[in-house]
Amino acid sequence: MTKHITIVDTTLRDGEQTAGVVFANQEKLRIAKLLDEIGVHQIEAGIPVMGGDEKAVIKEIVNAGLKASIMGWNRAVISDIQHSIDCGVDAVAISISTSDIHIEYKLHSTRDKVLSSMVAACEFAKKHNLYVSVNAEDASRSDMEFLLRFAKEAREAGADRLRFCDTVGIMEPFSTYEKIKTIRDEVGIDIEMHMHNDFGMATANTFAGIRAGATHAGVTVNGLGERAGNAALEEVVMALKYLDDTDLNFKTERFREVSEYVARASGRQLPAWKSIVGSNMFAHESGIHADGALKNPLTYEVFKPEEVGLERQIVIGKHSGTAAIKAKFSKEYGIELDEKEAADILAMVRAHAVELKRSLFDKELMYIYEEYKKRG
Repeated sequence: MTKHITIVDTTLRDGEQTAGVVFANQEKLRIAKLLDEIGVHQIEAGIPVMGGDEKAVIKEIVNAGLKASIMGWNRAVISDIQHSIDCGVDAVAISISTSDIHIEYKLHSTRDKVLSSMVAACEFAKKHNLYVSVNAEDASRSDMEFLLRFAKEAREAGADRLRFCDTVGIMEPFSTYEKIKTIRDEVGIDIEMHMHNDFGMATANTFAGIRAGATHAGVTVNGLGERAGNAALEEVVMALKYLDDTDLNFKTERFREVSEYVARASGRQLPAWKSIVGSNMFAHESGIHADGALKNPLTYEVFKPEEVGLERQIVIGKHSGTAAIKAKFSKEYGIELDEKEAADILAMVRAHAVELKRSLFDKELMYIYEEYKKRG
């Protein structure tokens, strides 16, 4: 059972809202082009009302001839939307809080005023032939009856979809499924999952929402975003492909390239242990794992490393086995070891690895081999 899910990337908006992150204009343009090239359907390019460099680069992205829809983010304020129109975007996100804590303490407003502001902004945008996503900020902490009313009035005002925002990242997959299914059943509007990762569940919650009928997934490259970040583009796309039989035909072989670029541009490291694109994804050191991977990679790998732009690595260290030692020396150094030689060298490798508190480099392995041969 395959279905189409629209991927909405907000690296250039929510990703750049990460504390301490600023993209140069040329970096924003380059990231937009990379996202378009790999297959992203809609790019949230920034916040036009900020003006200056922000507005200028959004115009550049709009005029770059990309296949993706280009969206501008706005408050539920008509003048904000006018700035988006000035940039030439074809889609707008209209965002306003729906939780009582936000309405009272952040907006100093009322539920009725929230609804009237949203409806007015939505109707204005639709009059200008824009695709409209109405964003329910802090939806996860909103009263469900009010959220349903908000969604219904958004739909009646012409909104194309509702963005369900887990603004403080408090959702878990079971309640996510129930809430999204309720909105879909009661309102029948397209829903975008916009999940934050404060409890490490952003991708899982996005996936649960899609299972419940959500049609759009809001993501960022590397999960970049405020506090603990958002659902990661690479995680959502690969999870859909392998866990939901939904292949979006992305150029996934470029994921590592895109992740590295965004990591450098954002001044954030790409951890070796990062799911999907981290360098350790296909690195095997444990003797049993390495032996299995050498015999058949599918024993310890779900997909091929080349599919996300990585390579398989057999790491030699404390937890290695003789099979990995023999394979390493044979394939990379052209040296065939018998069982005794492999076992002896492995003992030396383990001693060095414990002393150095890490796996060993190729040159260190060759030093160990030369020392072993000298011993005779």
